[in-house]
Amino acid sequence: MSETDWTIVTPDAVLAFWFPESGHAADPAAHGAFWGWRMRGKAGDEIRERFAELTQAAARGRLDHWAATPRGRLALVIVLDQFSRSVWPDTPAAFAQDIKATRLVLDAFEAGHFDALPNVWEKTFCLIAVGHCEGPDHATRMARIEALHADLLEAAPPHLKLNYRIIQDQTRLAREVIDAFGRHPHRNAVLGRPSTAAEELYLAAGRFPHNRPIPSSRAEIEAMLDRREHLLPLEAFG
Repeated sequence: MSETDWTIVTPDAVLAFWFPESGHAADPAAHGAFWGWRMRGKAGDEIRERFAELTQAAARGRLDHWAATPRGRLALVIVLDQFSRSVWPDTPAAFAQDIKATRLVLDAFEAGHFDALPNVWEKTFCLIAVGHCEGPDHATRMARIEALHADLLEAAPPHLKLNYRIIQDQTRLAREVIDAFGRHPHRNAVLGRPSTAAEELYLAAGRFPHNRPIPSSRAEIEAMLDRREHLLPLEAFG
């Protein structure tokens, strides 16, 4: 069997898979399911079945030509940031593409590619990638994307604003973790790095922004958001 010529592979299959024309944006519940399937691990089996080889190619730089267009760049970010976590779960490789994905998004801000994306959900996936990437400038980046999430909430269709309030609040909680620790402590075991005493308390509590339970009813969601809860154990900080 001949080797794939990645220079002629387009981002169309990734975009159709991740952003299907399913009508999800017409209904808050359907849009919530759109997010839940992608962000709570439910897409993993299909990603591994359909896109494992493509994800490996992206990690090797063979799909860098996708970054020439706004949505091609977005597809590459999704592969590097989201698909890597499914193709290499619970291994350092899951996070190995984060720097490249974030660089692609930061360049998208400057090139106008971010602004050219057609809707708030596509733009949100760019911001998620930036928040995932650890590094010395992580807190600064988190503050920047938190402000951009506020802009996206303002731009969201009225019937979907509650959906994007949830995402905005998830970002706030993630920022609090980064402000406290400078990294995502739930990765420590996978990356083979020791946890600080404060991180051990946080990890023992098991309350992480990316897997916080989301209530099913609108009233319960609004109550959760109005509480502006914190997930960090107070005893960890004195």
